[in-house]
Amino acid sequence: MKLSPYFHDLRLAYQSELDDLLSDSEGKDVLRRRLADKRGEIAFLAKMIELAPEMVAPVFHGAFRFAQPAAVQHLLALPQEAVPGWQDLAHAVALEPWAQSLAQTVLREPQGARFMTVAAVLEYLHLHARMAPDAHVPDEPQEDAAEHDDDYNALSADDAVEAQSDHDREEAGSEWLAEAGFDRKD
Repeated sequence: MKLSPYFHDLRLAYQSELDDLLSDSEGKDVLRRRLADKRGEIAFLAKMIELAPEMVAPVFHGAFRFAQPAAVQHLLALPQEAVPGWQDLAHAVALEPWAQSLAQTVLREPQGARFMTVAAVLEYLHLHARMAPDAHVPDEPQEDAAEHDDDYNALSADDAVEAQSDHDREEAGSEWLAEAGFDRKD
């Protein structure tokens, strides 16, 4: 199974969002409360489905039952523009009863049907995380990858992105603390 670059990146962002919701500053598990809060804000969050789907998708965490997993697996390799609408996936994925009204709110948005499919795929990847980490479709052909085997000690592109992401996250955290009135730690 291969992941398209779109779902590879979105999966990482979705997992980060869930991780952020998981615990408070004291390390207490607050996921249920935070998910309930997000679900209560669905009308506002639905406006963000195109801009930041990874921030809205947690509203549907635990909302999908995958009756036909093969139908979802087929979608994993698709680029963003080829992701079908919810109506093409609804036969293979059922929504929990508690999520029906949330889905109706999202489906009223112009890109709501496609977002519902994206949310289902992200939840599927979250539930089947063992499949996803090494499943990314490589950006370079396999024959070119062999030329770089002698560089095994060098940082990969993923390592560089992760390091940059960590730096960006730390910088954003410092900026937020400074705006809140705290001294910068530099």
